[in-house]
Amino acid sequence: MYNENTTAEIINDLIEINNDRIEGYTTALEDLKGQEDIDLRSLFEDYIQQTRQFNSELAPLVVINGEEPTTGTRNSGKLHRLWLDVKATFSGHDRKSILEECERGEDASKKAYEEALKDSPHLPLNVVEIIGSQAEKQKAAHDRIRDLRDAAG
Repeated sequence: MYNENTTAEIINDLIEINNDRIEGYTTALEDLKGQEDIDLRSLFEDYIQQTRQFNSELAPLVVINGEEPTTGTRNSGKLHRLWLDVKATFSGHDRKSILEECERGEDASKKAYEEALKDSPHLPLNVVEIIGSQAEKQKAAHDRIRDLRDAAG
């Protein structure tokens, strides 16, 4: 049965994956080298800001439902960033490999939003609207990263 705690749990899951996204793009920014990737720096900074905005929209929904918004990340996100660091040690920090890792992170984020929307019949309408809007923006970001990865050849 769905209740306020379930709604808060679903929203906190999204906040966690968003925290992973912020950490992932922060790591990707650190891995970028040189001025030739200035376009990616700008894009990654934009996605960090976008994700902070997502969390600022989600956090009050957790509080309204009687819980505290999470501040952590998922263990899988931590493992993904560790893998990114290990992989970079062996393959370098080239544009394509950074974009491939960013796309993996976007895949995880997209899946989390899809899962939350699957639960939408049980969630309040205002929550569904916010999650749906964020999911559209997240999918656009995913597709942009994918296209940049493809272009990096």
